[in-house]
Amino acid sequence: MKLVLLPLIAGVAAAATPLAIMADSFIKRGVPSTIGYSQMTLYKGFELAYNFTGDEKYASWYRSQIDALVQSDGTIKGWDYSKYSLDNYRMGNNLLYWYEQTGQAKYKSAASIIRQQLNRHPRTATGGFWHRSPEYPNQMWLDGIFMADSFYAKWTKSFDNGNTTAWNDIARQYDNIEAHTKDNATGLLLHGYDESKKAVWADPVTGASPLVWDRAVGWYFMSLSEVIPLWPQTHPARTRLIGYFTALAAALKKAQDKSGGWWLIMSKQYVGVEGNYIESSASAMFTYGFLRGIKLGLLDEDQYLEPAKKGYNLLVDQFVTEKADGTVDWEGTVEVGSLSSNASFEYYTSVPIDVNDYKGAGPFMYASYEIETL
Repeated sequence: MKLVLLPLIAGVAAAATPLAIMADSFIKRGVPSTIGYSQMTLYKGFELAYNFTGDEKYASWYRSQIDALVQSDGTIKGWDYSKYSLDNYRMGNNLLYWYEQTGQAKYKSAASIIRQQLNRHPRTATGGFWHRSPEYPNQMWLDGIFMADSFYAKWTKSFDNGNTTAWNDIARQYDNIEAHTKDNATGLLLHGYDESKKAVWADPVTGASPLVWDRAVGWYFMSLSEVIPLWPQTHPARTRLIGYFTALAAALKKAQDKSGGWWLIMSKQYVGVEGNYIESSASAMFTYGFLRGIKLGLLDEDQYLEPAKKGYNLLVDQFVTEKADGTVDWEGTVEVGSLSSNASFEYYTSVPIDVNDYKGAGPFMYASYEIETL
């Protein structure tokens, strides 16, 4: 939908940009307030909308969504202290944002609940966090890195920066993923691995799942862009993490389709195969990652800006639909991808596509912010 790009081209006020239009659309539609990582992914887009426009309505709406979950004593409404799911930990980032914005202790207290849960979270023999207990024993998924380790790093940077043991522990999560899920044919990363090699999909030698699922790679790519700026300059893992990010960026650049987007299943043998398709959430994540990497000085603008712009143009043209009431829909995002399955091509491509899925709309807002602040 090229109309959405017109405000950028014409230099119209910030309130008319794609970022603001998407934020306004979700406010108008309403978003259920839950601890789900999907909502928390979307809410980061509101941080950026507020930062870019200065419009208090974005901050006010976002805070009301969080305050519906955080009680005055700093506890989290309905939090299950015995449920060990990395997906639920993404919320910690949003809580720390509001602590930084307001200084109110309840937000830090709520975030500390999640930080303490990490201390109790089950681990693999090599120290990696299980994706969820008891459902996925000894399994690490790329998704979980975004859900838990960005928060772990943010908490450590804010309140425990001198704790080398904690930084080593965070680095171990990324190191494990890199050691066990690298797809040598593409340089991309497979969805996850089972350290016990017992899952139905686990490779008998590596424990890895068989395919490169786009959004898992997107979660991981975005997490690297979040933790690298937080990382202590003198800690030796910083160089490794930068290497992981730049190597993955190079592989993603090679994997970008001529349309500007990326395939749902990125494993070489399935690119262009019937049933596969250009998927919007990961296309937004990779576009954002390129733009963010350029801004952080991690990626060469001469190499990555044009692919990023090509990706962004596709997002706007193919996945943003203007409606008669002035709102826009976000389209083309696959609902889920889970290693509770057999992890086959047939499984991933059978999952329905959603409209206004927060997991895609949020990263589109991030990419829009980066484009709008170039």
